[in-house]
Amino acid sequence: MEKQKSVPAFWGKEDWQAVWLGFIVILIACVAVLTKAFDFSAVKFSTWTLGEAAPKATPLGTQLGTWVFWRKLIVTFVTLGILFSIGVKLQGEKIKKYIPAFICLFVIALVVRMVSAEFTLNRYLEWAFWALLIGLLISNTVGVPNWLKPAIKTEFYIKTGLVIMGFSVLFSNIAKFGLYGLGIAWIVTPVVIIFMWWLGTKVLKIDNKPLVITLASATSVCGTSAAIATGAASGAKKDDLSIAISISIIFTILMMVFEPMIIKAAGMTQLMGGALIGGTVDSTGAVVLAGNALGPEAEQAAVLVKSIQNILIGFIAFFVAVFFATRVEKTSEKKVGASEIWTRFPKFILGFFAASLIASFLIQPIFGSGSVKEINTVLDQYKNWCFVLAFTSIGLDTNFKELAKQMHGGKVLWLYIIGQVFNIALTLFAVWFLLSGVVFDIPVLDLFK
Repeated sequence: MEKQKSVPAFWGKEDWQAVWLGFIVILIACVAVLTKAFDFSAVKFSTWTLGEAAPKATPLGTQLGTWVFWRKLIVTFVTLGILFSIGVKLQGEKIKKYIPAFICLFVIALVVRMVSAEFTLNRYLEWAFWALLIGLLISNTVGVPNWLKPAIKTEFYIKTGLVIMGFSVLFSNIAKFGLYGLGIAWIVTPVVIIFMWWLGTKVLKIDNKPLVITLASATSVCGTSAAIATGAASGAKKDDLSIAISISIIFTILMMVFEPMIIKAAGMTQLMGGALIGGTVDSTGAVVLAGNALGPEAEQAAVLVKSIQNILIGFIAFFVAVFFATRVEKTSEKKVGASEIWTRFPKFILGFFAASLIASFLIQPIFGSGSVKEINTVLDQYKNWCFVLAFTSIGLDTNFKELAKQMHGGKVLWLYIIGQVFNIALTLFAVWFLLSGVVFDIPVLDLFK
């Protein structure tokens, strides 16, 4: 048998590949937007409906019948297909098995995007929910055929999406909201993580420590993105990620619908309500929808707080990697040095930071915020496509019976509920302390225009 040539870790490891693939997409998008030489936009379904009760909704048939739609669809499929196929090849897997599986996964993801764009469904639930649901329906009914399994690479897709997402995390957002945003997003978040770690390991006595820290990060930062980053840093298994992400999505939907209602009933200002939503609702997309339900000022405040909070993803992943390597998994026979920490550290986080720094301190100063926004409009869809492939993969790779076993007799669910209640209470106090006008001056409203 012929021995396969090994690929250096710098190219062959999934974490590094996510960096390279993410930056290839970012580079092409920057060239396309800044030179106006070609259109690199990914395909996106406009809101559609078959009924007549939905203004601003474009009939599905109209979208499918346009050349622009099919051109963008081909660009999206070819770009992602080629890049991920190269990654799989470098990982030492058989590309002949991956390509047909990826085509099928992409078709399922296309159905997810189409379903989630329907006018009524789009108003209340994000595509992430439908991706998970459709994947779960397939895996728990007809089952996932073996030939499709080579394309189920949840972490690979979402790591690449996170690197692309890094370009949208601008450090200038800190300046926009100043100490107000920092106080809400950067002080509350680590306190909640520490509280949930104590609650999960000491009070509830959950033995699966990677699951505890992954769920804590998902709860306090930004759901799926933080879960993937922290899960990689702590050595969490696929089942740990599945349970953390599933719980996060379910409660994100509930909070997205009911939190704006409660805020309105409490008579909270848009500024305070938006900041509370930004600090407690996990998904960035859900934050936008929930904030919009309160008004434009609330939406802007929510997005700013969540954007500042997103910057923490990399820092938290780093500290979790150090903490697990030096404390949680340390034994008397084994001394942990810098090399072990570096081995454990999720390398794609470096890509996330690099993309953020390039956008914040290179592209924005030279070409202006308008160009950065235009580039991010393109990148946002590629990020979403990476995420929808990941969420669909999670659903396809998750079995309800196995999921129930991971609940540790309901302890994991209680960990999330108690942790989220603590998160909401602490964030509410921070919002009142900083934005009520009792202690500090309320930020100038022109800030949010």
